[in-house]
Amino acid sequence: MNTIIERITEAIKDILIGLIKSCLDNMFTSVNEQVGTIAGQVGQTPQGWNAGIFNLIQNISQTVIVPIAGLIITFVLCYELITMVTQKKQISMNLRLITFSSGSSKRM
Repeated sequence: MNTIIERITEAIKDILIGLIKSCLDNMFTSVNEQVGTIAGQVGQTPQGWNAGIFNLIQNISQTVIVPIAGLIITFVLCYELITMVTQKKQISMNLRLITFSSGSSKRM
C-alpha cells in the first residue's frame, strides 16, 4: 500500500515540477523579450525617438533662451563693472581724505 501511495506522490510531484518549470521558463522568456524591447527604446537618440519635438525644443533654445541668457549675462557684467568703478572711486576718495586729514593735523 505504501508503494502505491509513494508512486502516486512521485507522479504528482513530477507533474507539478514540470508545470512549475514550464511556467518559469515562459515568464523568464517574456521578461527577457521586454527587457530587449526597452533597451532598444532607451538606446534611441532624441531625434530618433521624436524628431518633431526635438527640433521644436532646439529651435526654442536657439531663438529664445540663448538671447535671454546673453542679456542676463550682459546685465550682470555691467553691474559688476559699475560696482568695481564706484568702489575704486570711493577708495580713492577715502585715501585722499585720510591723507589730507592726517597732513593737516601734523601741521597744527
